[in-house]
Amino acid sequence: MDKFQEKMQGYYHSIFDRDPDESDPESAHWSEGIFHSARLKLTGFYLLILIIFSLVLTLSLRSLAGRTFDRAGQSDSGVVRQLINNYYSVPVQPNFFNDYQDRQSADVRRELNEDVIIINLIALVVGGILSYWYAGKALGPIEKAHDAQARFAADASHELRTPLAALRLENEVFLHQKNSSLEESRDLIKSNLEEAQRLENLADNLLALTQYNNVHLSLQPVRLLSLVQHASENTSKLAKEKHIVLSTDIPKRATVVGHEESLMQLITIIVDNAIKYSPKDTTIHIHAVKDGDNYHLSIRDEGPGISQEDLPFIFDRLYRGDKSRSAKVAGYGLGLSLAQEIAHANKASVVVRNYPQGGAQFVVTLVANKV
Repeated sequence: MDKFQEKMQGYYHSIFDRDPDESDPESAHWSEGIFHSARLKLTGFYLLILIIFSLVLTLSLRSLAGRTFDRAGQSDSGVVRQLINNYYSVPVQPNFFNDYQDRQSADVRRELNEDVIIINLIALVVGGILSYWYAGKALGPIEKAHDAQARFAADASHELRTPLAALRLENEVFLHQKNSSLEESRDLIKSNLEEAQRLENLADNLLALTQYNNVHLSLQPVRLLSLVQHASENTSKLAKEKHIVLSTDIPKRATVVGHEESLMQLITIIVDNAIKYSPKDTTIHIHAVKDGDNYHLSIRDEGPGISQEDLPFIFDRLYRGDKSRSAKVAGYGLGLSLAQEIAHANKASVVVRNYPQGGAQFVVTLVANKV
């Protein structure tokens, strides 16, 4: 092997052996700093509003209490002066009551001012704590969405890098070959077309995810048996290659409410996933039962099941689960997340569990048509 091929192999392994779950520490630190700064600014904004409200309220009450006290004092002094004049016939000096009232009024105002300061200090401390907590709660969903978007972008970049690296590697190696036969040229073109198809599939799935996030589907009555039959036809080639039998048990009159094309895609995704992860010469069991206003469509394989660590993340975008298993199965980890988005768009749901007797079981809950 010449130096060029060794260099290409090193480049190949650097691309394909890279773990997509590895995050950039600098990027993570920058993101954390941005949200921490935003939280502090939002806390300051909330606190400013709270302090302004508290000052306006307490100062208004303090002014109202002061005026009420002054009016009460003037009324009381007039009553006392009249009583003394009537009962004792002793003229009362006006300054005597005025000085007394001024001292009493000053004491009351000082106490009111102290109360205002204490109340606003308490509002500052308590409001600061509550503002910081509420700012974190308000920014929490945004931060989670940002983190999810960042992980998705990193994973998508990794998935895009893989076929692009393969294309580059194969073409550069081919260009440095001195003698290339017609058969080798055809093999290269075939391989390039396969990688181009992978890129096209990835782009289609990404666009589909965006589409189902923003579209409102027209939901109509659909025969469940017809959906399952079409999904079985779409996956029949792969099932035959692995000698896998699709066993179906769907009531003929079972009718659900949904968008026919998208529901067909949803069921095809789950059946295709079950076939990919099933051993050869096994059976995929597909059956439906009615439960009240819903139909539960069960799709169960006889494979190894899903590890408990992977179950909570199985519907996350670009999540492949156990690398020792997923490395043997072609795909990007977009299928099940797309299936979940389709289910939500059809007012349905999809869940997964490990079947007690073995294998993974997906259950799609669809709204039954009311005749």
